[in-house]
Amino acid sequence: MNNNRLYFLDWIRIFAFFVLIFYHTGMYYVSWDWHVKSPYASTAIEPLMILSSPWRLGLLFMISGVATAFMLKKMRVGALLKQRSWRLLVPLVFGMLVIVPPQAYFEVVEKVAYQGGYGEFMRLYVSGYHGFCRGDDCLSMPTWNHLWFVIYLWAYTMIIGGVAWAMGGALLQACADALGRQLTGWKIIVLPTIVLAIARFALADSFPSTHNLTRDWYNHAQYFSLFVLGVMLATQNGFWAKVDGLRWTSLGLWLASWAMVVIYWSIPETMLTTDVAQWKPLLRMVYCLGQWAPILAICGFGHRHLAFDSAKRRYLTEAVFPVYILHQTLIVSMAHWLKPLKLAPGTEGALLIVLTFSISFGVFEVVRRVAVLRPLFGLGRITSQTSAYVAQAPAAAATPAL
Repeated sequence: MNNNRLYFLDWIRIFAFFVLIFYHTGMYYVSWDWHVKSPYASTAIEPLMILSSPWRLGLLFMISGVATAFMLKKMRVGALLKQRSWRLLVPLVFGMLVIVPPQAYFEVVEKVAYQGGYGEFMRLYVSGYHGFCRGDDCLSMPTWNHLWFVIYLWAYTMIIGGVAWAMGGALLQACADALGRQLTGWKIIVLPTIVLAIARFALADSFPSTHNLTRDWYNHAQYFSLFVLGVMLATQNGFWAKVDGLRWTSLGLWLASWAMVVIYWSIPETMLTTDVAQWKPLLRMVYCLGQWAPILAICGFGHRHLAFDSAKRRYLTEAVFPVYILHQTLIVSMAHWLKPLKLAPGTEGALLIVLTFSISFGVFEVVRRVAVLRPLFGLGRITSQTSAYVAQAPAAAATPAL
């Protein structure tokens, strides 16, 4: 394996970001609250949503930690923090002012029957208006909506950069090596699961998920833990080989934990007796296993089958962040516009997925060629190497596999 880049994690990152398109399309059709809702919303596909919801973002934060560790080896801490701030905060501000507002607009149109036009709404949006309410549930504006991942990643990078500066590279590597030696055999599965369980038992009830940077302590506990784990294990090639060996065990634990969580969450409230409720602590442990075992399974199978480079990987690695920035606004907007057609949910959902991929990649093809647009979508400056790559784009872009 290339010691400077874990290509299988690039492929997994691509996979995880693209799963978001399917997941957020699914959010339109389930009973859970979201920006807009289908008139056909039901519980039918919720078990499939639960198949990915416990681990998907944790996986992305862990991979981001791995990438951060490699960047720390290539550049000074100050240079890293400056680069990451530019590549994350510029798209965040642009996204909050340009990409995200249509989501909020269609949300208030559907939820509180807002009658004003988009221009009038934007004046309220940028002024921080908080009057769009359903009871005690009020929409905070401006908002980052799905771009919360970006500000969390920036904050975690700043923290780990400060720790790396204070500890020094040698000490940080020594700690990473010690952790790598400790995580062997059953400990690879059990110890991270215990860390996630401690966070869930201690914080989940008091700090439900809000995606508010300053009040989201349960999410910070789980996501930052996985980010740090990625930083520490990035260069531990022996660890990834061990995960490879556990891939089938991890897959079995993932599917078993998913089945148990689906059964528990499917119990009607009328059946939630004291006898059933007493199993909740055990189910919390099972849920945490369902957060970590899938990450191990995906990394294990990825290490076995995806440890290679290709033009497709290079193309898709650059594409995933712009596609991520765009995808949810496209889904929300198109779902709202298609609603009067009263299409069958299966047909409508397929159209939303196909159009979201198509439009996202179409916009990316424009963005990556225009220097002034690249930083707005988290892309680096055009260099001679980038120019050569863009000139060869038709060959690479012909197969942007889903």
